[in-house]
Amino acid sequence: MSKGIATREAYGNALAEIGADPRIVVLDADLSKSTKTDVFKKQYPERFINMGIAESNMMAVAAGIASCGKIVFASTFAMFAAGRAFEQVRNSICYPALNVKIGATHAGLTVGEDGASHQSIEDIALMRSVPNMTVISPADGVEARLATIAAAKIDGPVYLRFSRMTSPILFDENTYKFEVGKGVTLTEGNDVTIIATGYMVSEAINAVEMLKSEGISARLINIHTIKPIDKDIIINAAKETGAIVTCEEHNVFGGLGSAVAEVLVENYPVPVRMVGVRDKFGKSGKAQDVMKLYGLTAENIVAKAKEVIAMKKA
Repeated sequence: MSKGIATREAYGNALAEIGADPRIVVLDADLSKSTKTDVFKKQYPERFINMGIAESNMMAVAAGIASCGKIVFASTFAMFAAGRAFEQVRNSICYPALNVKIGATHAGLTVGEDGASHQSIEDIALMRSVPNMTVISPADGVEARLATIAAAKIDGPVYLRFSRMTSPILFDENTYKFEVGKGVTLTEGNDVTIIATGYMVSEAINAVEMLKSEGISARLINIHTIKPIDKDIIINAAKETGAIVTCEEHNVFGGLGSAVAEVLVENYPVPVRMVGVRDKFGKSGKAQDVMKLYGLTAENIVAKAKEVIAMKKA
């Protein structure tokens, strides 16, 4: 791992990169400096619209523009994109399956000092519950760029989940292959499988090394696409390791953990433990302090891995 950039920054840069396509239009709810859509704005001002602090209206306008054959990226903080504008996302975008991509930044607890009102820990649950919606949660800047490019090529709604905080670069931009709906095995292992998404992939990488130092062989899978989820990679991991830990910067209800458990209970049940927010609102504080308070750490992943391994042997 190396020092990187926030996934929201990679998103903004990617928008400018693909902006040469005249079909692409970007809308923002008066947060373009924070969502980084201002990078696109500087290059293509004629296809950028500041909709003001009116997120529900922005989603409805995005739907209208998309109905005219455009590829629309609508951006704001995750709390407002998934929460405040849910009805418009559901009825105006997903129901008619329009070509709108929601760039939701500042997701999860790493918003830090902004506190519970802005710490969106329910957005994955909301967005994956809506028919026709693809849900992607990139782990680093490389993946965020590729996810943005891929989203523009999908014919239909996409929810892209980005973080505020800088995250390490995990992948080689020259060799990393990103495919919507396909999980990526980052390390092989036989004793337990760790399945992570978004910012928690970097914590999971650290956990794998900690487990290795104790003689425990952990497989690590990056699930960047939460919907449609890669069932095959999850089922194979369950069969081959017999125990699974999920990791997410989100409520354990309705997020990655729930999605993985749904696959397993229907296909190949094994012991599962979930590292995530345990159905509580966030708190204001420095991002790393808040993550530690809620157990979103490599140390907690290690502890949960040992729990499921013990359950497997019982």
